[in-house]
Amino acid sequence: MEELSAMMHFSCDSCGKDLTPGELARYVVKVEGFAATDPAELTEADLDSDHVEEMAQLLNDIEDGRADEMLVESPRSAKKRFDMCPLCYRKFLADPFGRANVAKFDFSEN
Repeated sequence: MEELSAMMHFSCDSCGKDLTPGELARYVVKVEGFAATDPAELTEADLDSDHVEEMAQLLNDIEDGRADEMLVESPRSAKKRFDMCPLCYRKFLADPFGRANVAKFDFSEN
């Protein structure tokens, strides 16, 4: 077990500081994003459409290579994991989107 911990190397994903196990506190931040969905409401059009025909058309489009544009979209979900030093962790908690670092312009009245 001691050999395994000697092989592991961690650095802060924000500032790059070395986070050698046992020397500095290390924080882990996990972020998960996913598409929000609201409950669908059935309409008369949904009930009247021929779903078998729609699926057959979609399969034909895929076979013919015409459905590539429909299949390319943002991932439905994503998970990320970040190691952080104590200072960067505190900064992240205070401003998770980094809005304080965005340049703010103050234009004069001409």
